[in-house]
Amino acid sequence: MGIVDPTGRAIINGLQGGFPLTSRPFREAGAALGLTEDELIEGVGELIAAGQLSRFGPLWNAVELGGAVCLAAIAVPPARFDAVANQVNAHPEVAHNYERGHALNMWFVVSSEDPARIDAVLAEIERETGLVVHAMPKRQEFFVGFRVEV
Repeated sequence: MGIVDPTGRAIINGLQGGFPLTSRPFREAGAALGLTEDELIEGVGELIAAGQLSRFGPLWNAVELGGAVCLAAIAVPPARFDAVANQVNAHPEVAHNYERGHALNMWFVVSSEDPARIDAVLAEIERETGLVVHAMPKRQEFFVGFRVEV
């Protein structure tokens, strides 16, 4: 993975607060960072290729769009963790999959434009892994404005 260079750091820190919705968003965002449109596109690609950035794209509010979101957790035997992570991550509805120091050591988010699809995905993951998936549907949303400065 390596150390993030100054340009990569500027890109990560600068784009966490939003991305312009214009006909040339990379040009506008790049200018704000002192980069050209091509430099920003190349920089994002390099961060992803280096594993320093896992995802670049919009965060949709699935609920506002008529869908649903559910936090889920699994107690995964340590020897199977990577294999189970690959099985879980193979579902396009899964995002934000993290290992935690807890009995339920794998936590991930399932979102879908079809609320019924949430239960189907969780059932598929249980069937594929042979492990119990603990679903924790959202009751109330809290906005914390989380940012990580690199």
